[in-house]
Amino acid sequence: MDRRQFLSTSGLGAVGVSSSAFAKSSPRTLTMVTSWPAGFPGLGTSANRVAKRIEAASGGELIVKVFAAGERVGPFEVFDAVAGGQADLYHSADYYQQSKSPAYNFFTAIPFGMTATELAGWLLHGGGHELWDELSAPFNIKPLLCTNTGAQMGGWFNREIRRIEDFDGLRIRMPGLGGTALQKLGAVPVNLAGGEIRGALKDGSLDAAEWVGPWNDLAAGMHEVASHYYYPGFHEPGGSLALGVNLDIWDSLGERLQALLQEVTTAEYIRSLTEFNVQNSAALTVLDEQHGVRPTTFNEEVMRSIAKYADEAVAEIADRNALTRKVFESFNAARADAMRWAVFGEDAFTAARRKHYAG
Repeated sequence: MDRRQFLSTSGLGAVGVSSSAFAKSSPRTLTMVTSWPAGFPGLGTSANRVAKRIEAASGGELIVKVFAAGERVGPFEVFDAVAGGQADLYHSADYYQQSKSPAYNFFTAIPFGMTATELAGWLLHGGGHELWDELSAPFNIKPLLCTNTGAQMGGWFNREIRRIEDFDGLRIRMPGLGGTALQKLGAVPVNLAGGEIRGALKDGSLDAAEWVGPWNDLAAGMHEVASHYYYPGFHEPGGSLALGVNLDIWDSLGERLQALLQEVTTAEYIRSLTEFNVQNSAALTVLDEQHGVRPTTFNEEVMRSIAKYADEAVAEIADRNALTRKVFESFNAARADAMRWAVFGEDAFTAARRKHYAG
């Protein structure tokens, strides 16, 4: 069964049936560490779902034991734990690994980058995944495209943003190059794990924070500790998460189980993206109708300035080393192609729908 056949059907059931014939009498247990609180909507639940589907698709040959953030290692330590063999798999956002290589930003999200479907197109059909493999192999990691949040919100603020001067001294939780762009505008980016954001906003150690979108933000109670909800999420047009596999473990699986993991994670990418789309809409309604939250758009002056400095931030990391430059050029070419088609495809359709369909 090829990838297209797999994705055009329910998929996992078919793989599970074919794999069960090969199931061993003694299953192999793999440990997965994650960057998310236990059972956290969309992120922690995606990791748990992947674990269950790997077990089901392998006919019980592979069992995955999931550890939430802090249960075995901290949320930002999962990459090192898997690279060093203390765990077998991680579920996380690779842009947390900027200190290892700035190129990791491109495999999660960059400001004004690609949407979830555009990014998947580059990774699966445009040579992006091969570059991701090249980047990660020296760290003893095999990355797999696994989860996507879809377009995110701009964040929760306890300060109104009307002009670029309003960013001056703003302590904001925003990882990745979005935070770097705001730093150029005078903000002070702070990297905090998801479970720490609400408390930091409440006690005033943060002035603003982006997390994900309405679904996760409602669950975390962000509306209770911040007064302004801004959009669009210029920094993450589609936040992609990885299932990282220890490379020695990956090599030991063999082609059949490697293919199974690839199909499970690719299916989860679609499943999670569609789940986020549905749940974000429902949560936004709750925030509006039950809590009086009215999202506010960044104005044109602010967006122009953010775009200018975001472009500078991306260009700066591209010059760090040859591999990052290669990733940057491949990503840029794929984005240009995607934007060219979008003018006639989704952009044209959604603009027409907004204008002509009353709903």
